[in-house]
Amino acid sequence: MLTSKQENAMNPIPAKSYTRMGWALTLFVTLAAMALPPQPSTHSTKSGEFFQEDSIKVADKTGKQLFLESCATCHGADGKGAQQSQLGFDTPPPDFTDCNFATREPDADWIAVAHEGGPVRGFSTDMPAFGEALTKDELQKLMSHIRSLCSDDWPRGDLNMPRPLVTEKAYPEDELVLASNINVEGSGGVMSEVVYEQRFGVRNQLEVVVPFEYREVRPGNWSGGYIGDVALGVKRAVWHDVNSGSILSLTGEVILPSGDENAGVGSGTTVLEPFFSFGQLLPAGGFLHLQGGAGVPVLRDKAADEVFGRGALGKTFTSGAWGRAWSPMVELLGAKEFEDNSSVQWELVPQMQVTLNTRQHIMLNVGANIPLDDPGRTTQFRVYILWDWFDGGFTEGW
Repeated sequence: MLTSKQENAMNPIPAKSYTRMGWALTLFVTLAAMALPPQPSTHSTKSGEFFQEDSIKVADKTGKQLFLESCATCHGADGKGAQQSQLGFDTPPPDFTDCNFATREPDADWIAVAHEGGPVRGFSTDMPAFGEALTKDELQKLMSHIRSLCSDDWPRGDLNMPRPLVTEKAYPEDELVLASNINVEGSGGVMSEVVYEQRFGVRNQLEVVVPFEYREVRPGNWSGGYIGDVALGVKRAVWHDVNSGSILSLTGEVILPSGDENAGVGSGTTVLEPFFSFGQLLPAGGFLHLQGGAGVPVLRDKAADEVFGRGALGKTFTSGAWGRAWSPMVELLGAKEFEDNSSVQWELVPQMQVTLNTRQHIMLNVGANIPLDDPGRTTQFRVYILWDWFDGGFTEGW
């Protein structure tokens, strides 16, 4: 006769979870289908591979020669920008030698602005469109020269892949994110958090996470506004290589016991959470995120030690060559607490991220958090809105 533990080992996924898995796959396929009409993204696994080879052979000129002939009048021979008195417009040209500015965006966005003009990304019409005056390969040569004007080892914007709903990405970023999890089964509940991220130095990022919660205490009767345990973290990109399309970061977080333990929104102890994040660009607009780490409470009687692993696989499509970006993704989440009889908790998170505005620095991501192993845990609807505030104000670039 089999024990219950043996039976569970032979049947690791309950029947209800098969239904959830089916719903998850249906949702993911539906979300992916929404993105199929556009063409694949111009992002690539290697710098310089953003377009098909032009049929017209590129003139035998270096990127520097093309820059001096086509760009230096406004941007200066050194890339720092011409004097305002020499320009016939009020918009100051950017400084291409400023690594903090020049490294953040992928080559494809720079080339889009050069080819189509400033308005293609919600910038000034003072930036003209070169159109067919320069081939795309010549524009890529120009881009390679502009990249050479920053000598410091900043992570390139090409490695800034779409952000999953849960898995932490490796690229250090300036972002403000409002994220929510909403129960779609059982009693009502809305768990939200505000995430503030700010880069500092060449490879580092500071992160502050403030969670808050609303819940249904009785049918139709809600209470909330409870502040949970606030997290403070520092991330550092320890290795990056744009040619291989890879980036690796290490993060240390401290989760403070700021939440009300009696209200169920706090652990009652400080938790240390170190983890790694890895990002990899894949061919044809694909990308992979991996994250793994542990949660170690200071007071072991308040919370259990935990290990976790997360992964996200996705692909970016664009509307035409330069338009809105759609990024269907699917995440697999696993976590295990070191307590007696505890098992690994598995969750599937199909989702879709879409850029909302022309500048593409405001993004929306929607999906579902679906437990795979425990029918007692509830399915949740997940959503975030992201503002990459370094790229401009929330109302800019629409």
